[in-house]
Amino acid sequence: MRSLFIYFILSIWLYALPQAINEEIRKSGIAEKDISIYIKEAGKGGKVVALLNEHKTRIPASVIKVLTTYASVLKLGFDYRWPTKFYTTGTLQNGVLQGDLLIKGFGDPTLNAEDLEKITSEIREEGIREIRGDIVIDRSYFEVGNKDSSGFDENLYSAYNAMPDAMMFNERVVTVCVIPKENKVHKKHADESYKVVDQLEHVNKPCTGRYSWPRVKIDKSEVVPTVFLQGKISKRCGKRNICQVITKPYKSFYYALKDRLIQEGISVRGGLKLRKIPKEARELFTHYSDSLEEIISETAKESNNLYARHLLLLLGAKLYGAPATMKKGRDAVKYILDSRGALGEGKLKIDNGSGLSRTSKMNAKLLADMYDDAYDRYGSRWMETLSIAGVDGTIKKRFRNTVVNKRAWMKTGTLRQVKNIGGYVKNRAGKFYTVVIMINSPKAKYRGAKLQDEIMEWLVKSKVKPGLKSSSESVTKKKVASEKKAISEKLFTNVKTKVPLTVKHVSKKNPAKYYVQAGSFSAMPNKAYLSKIKALGLRYTVRHIDNYKVLIGAYKDEEDARKALKKVRNHINDGAFVVKL
Repeated sequence: MRSLFIYFILSIWLYALPQAINEEIRKSGIAEKDISIYIKEAGKGGKVVALLNEHKTRIPASVIKVLTTYASVLKLGFDYRWPTKFYTTGTLQNGVLQGDLLIKGFGDPTLNAEDLEKITSEIREEGIREIRGDIVIDRSYFEVGNKDSSGFDENLYSAYNAMPDAMMFNERVVTVCVIPKENKVHKKHADESYKVVDQLEHVNKPCTGRYSWPRVKIDKSEVVPTVFLQGKISKRCGKRNICQVITKPYKSFYYALKDRLIQEGISVRGGLKLRKIPKEARELFTHYSDSLEEIISETAKESNNLYARHLLLLLGAKLYGAPATMKKGRDAVKYILDSRGALGEGKLKIDNGSGLSRTSKMNAKLLADMYDDAYDRYGSRWMETLSIAGVDGTIKKRFRNTVVNKRAWMKTGTLRQVKNIGGYVKNRAGKFYTVVIMINSPKAKYRGAKLQDEIMEWLVKSKVKPGLKSSSESVTKKKVASEKKAISEKLFTNVKTKVPLTVKHVSKKNPAKYYVQAGSFSAMPNKAYLSKIKALGLRYTVRHIDNYKVLIGAYKDEEDARKALKKVRNHINDGAFVVKL
């Protein structure tokens, strides 16, 4: 009996990896103990293709960002927009504001110099031509301290080390422009929160090597930090932008806003003050960020650490109240994923949400479970937020001239001795797979990337066709037509009674296009949940293909659907979103 048990265990071990993958691992020279692989057909319940150390806890690096971005979508929805609110406590007479202009930041990480035109335009529309008080900034929504840099490595002033702030501006980066041909150095944006000292020597040499770039020295010993530009630079070089994290974003915002106001003919008598917005303040207007969908796409595709930190903090404030803290954010991400059934088993330790950490921990199976949940809930809309092989983001160049080009949607993660990748791969037959390959090894940097590439190429070349659970492209027009018919029949049929629903919007003259997806479930939603929708006066259908999706509508235009969306988010699910079918 014992020998049979041993044989059974050995059989599992032997067949956990296809021979092709075993061979690639052997050629890589990386020890198996340093590799975790989990590959399966995409979606919950999909067939497992390859397993290796899938439960072993590893340093995730930036692949952990997708937990933060996905939790953000689940909680806030793709259409959420970050506000920055503008107030006054004074009176306005004949264009003169007798009082302060107050601004409350809620952590919009995208706020930048390009937004100032719209902001100053809004201020002008309020009739303000002169501000006789101060510009007051409230950055109390985040409780994160005053560090400019995370200090993760020796590159203290690099953008990836930027720390969060509720009043973020230009991602905390200041830019100094060097134009060697004109012997000029200037700040890209008006900002008196730092100084620049030009000590460059311009020489008539080829623009190569030590003559191609200024040497930068940062001195933060004084209240106002100084950027020293030193060394020799060729007069033949083009424009050089020196981007550094050296000052406070709220100060940069203040100086840039003040400069823009003056350009628009709006004078400011006072200075910068930091304090909370008083209760009696009168709101003037709200400036909104781009959609969360665009922000999480930037976070994942370009592996933006600052955006990920801000998303984590925002979730902490939304769930547990302001001020946001890192602890609240960590707890929020875990709670959101766990409560929605998107968090698999295994140790998960989140540090700051970005992966710029060696204390963060997770395993390949846990990450794959999250990817499966996102695939089932949102499909291609979620996938498009990841880097697309050969198209954009961190794998734009990596797979450009391979069979993986345009067939993988991935998030990468790299630190010293860490090379991870996770997401989705579509084979040539159109079948989708969830893929996670984590390598924590001294050989990870080059050999790890090559091993991952070879495995993904092997997967793309596989000829397994899509099954019923695949959401891939159909092979023939006939198949497309039959699938559309099946979906249509299920969409407009009550799942419980099998009786066709009366849907007056779906006539040829007035086709229905927009729905509000209120939820997605592994089992038929209960009567209490559906009764809440009915009580709001909303029509709904339950669509059942792989899971049960509650769709409210249909609506002939997006505007009507978004009106319903507000109701659904307020009373049913704040993660609801509009879909077009």
